[in-house]
Amino acid sequence: MPRVVLLGSSPGHDDVPGQPAPPAALTLPALPGCPTVIGKLHGQLASLDPAPVTIARVADAPAYRGFPGTLVETADLAGDLRALADAVEDSEENLLILPSNSLIHDELIYQITKSKRGALALIAKEPREDREEDENGDLIVPDIPISEAEPEIGDRVYEGLPVRLRAARSRIISVGSAFHAVTRPNAIALGPLHLHRKHAPALAEAARELADMAHLFGPEDDLVQLLVLGLVRRGVSVGIRGRRDLFFRRVTSPEQADEAVAEMATFDEDRARLNNAVKGADGFFTTFFVSTYSRFIARWAARRGLTPNQVTLISIALGVASAACFATGARAGMIAGGILIYFAFVFDCVDGQVARYARKFGVLGAWLDATFDRFKEYVVFAGLAIGAAVSGVGDVWTLALVALALQSAKHLLDFSFGAANRRKPPSPLPSMPLSISPDTDLRLALEQRRIARSGGIRGLLRMWSKAGRNRAVYWARKMIVFPIGERFAAIAIVSALFDARITFITLIIWGGIAATYTLTGRLMRSLA
Repeated sequence: MPRVVLLGSSPGHDDVPGQPAPPAALTLPALPGCPTVIGKLHGQLASLDPAPVTIARVADAPAYRGFPGTLVETADLAGDLRALADAVEDSEENLLILPSNSLIHDELIYQITKSKRGALALIAKEPREDREEDENGDLIVPDIPISEAEPEIGDRVYEGLPVRLRAARSRIISVGSAFHAVTRPNAIALGPLHLHRKHAPALAEAARELADMAHLFGPEDDLVQLLVLGLVRRGVSVGIRGRRDLFFRRVTSPEQADEAVAEMATFDEDRARLNNAVKGADGFFTTFFVSTYSRFIARWAARRGLTPNQVTLISIALGVASAACFATGARAGMIAGGILIYFAFVFDCVDGQVARYARKFGVLGAWLDATFDRFKEYVVFAGLAIGAAVSGVGDVWTLALVALALQSAKHLLDFSFGAANRRKPPSPLPSMPLSISPDTDLRLALEQRRIARSGGIRGLLRMWSKAGRNRAVYWARKMIVFPIGERFAAIAIVSALFDARITFITLIIWGGIAATYTLTGRLMRSLA
């Protein structure tokens, strides 16, 4: 569970005429119980951190008293930054930093905190730029060569915050302030910032240095954006996420609060949660022929109390039944086996979707899912081989063993390469002192890093990665690796139309192409 830090100071608060209390103290009469913004936020965060740290100005502190956790009172921006440094530097948990005047969906909090990125910031692009997101909902911002970019201090305002952040395709590459210049700003940091505990010392160090520079900042400088500035200047890779179909907004007045609650009600949070239960990087067959409806089975199962492990057992039973049908060797049995193996795969997808939708995860479930995927596949191989002998097609056990060995070797390559990659330390990003205003040196270092990666094998991999932005190439790459959805589809279709021999030949040929493609890619990435 992360350590939660709530930031009580908010840009624009001092500009609201007659505002007697901080924005977090605003009431939300349209919601049941008429909670305050801070009260609602505490309720949402209780399961993550029942005793969060709240940093608030002395004049605003009364609005935060009475809530669980630690209240730290400060006098100014420098005090805010030092208090945050003290709160996070010795953290043994990951960090969730959030403005206290935030209205946010529970699902968005969950999506941010479950991210595997070392650092992740919720951002919004300017409306005047084209907005594009990948299959995971992360913003896609085209890379612009630095030679084509002109330095500029952002003076545009969007959602009450100045546009002082430059985001590339997958991360933030430069941040500005009233003192720091940023090249071609195109986004703002909305507020939520999730940070792995390994970066807590870097954040604390940056916050203290920024506190010493507080006299250089203006009243419009946002505390979260300054923290992101410190992380980026220290070489921390800060990933980006868009809001997509979920809601987030900071409120600074009763009018904004009422407007935000009304807008929030137009979002279907449960549908977004259901969509997020589906893997964003599945294969072609899974995406278009299973996940289009399996998510609704998952919701139905979760609402009736079925656990992911119970759904996994249903999938295993269907797989064994499919093998038994194949073992008859009859045409009707082959067709029935194809139908059953398809639905065995459907429920194999459903178990993971139930786990993500109901948030019921466990080591046993993960082990069952990975192990019995292989069991279902191999028992179907046996069923097909038995059926071939019964029906007089001939002895196909050799083909079955070749298909099994090929698939086993491919799984071994996948798991071993994944384990090796997890041990590989990430390449460090360029850093830059906070005392320097323009980001020129940082931009040049990033450009040199990009050029260094553009030659040789790295250049080829980069070109192939860019080619994947084309939808046809993207799906072709997904299919060529012969994932489990395509394998089960091939077994179901070919066995129903032909016989076991043709089925195994299809598995061997496609599997051989997939193994060659995968091994080539693994070798190139290892050499690079």
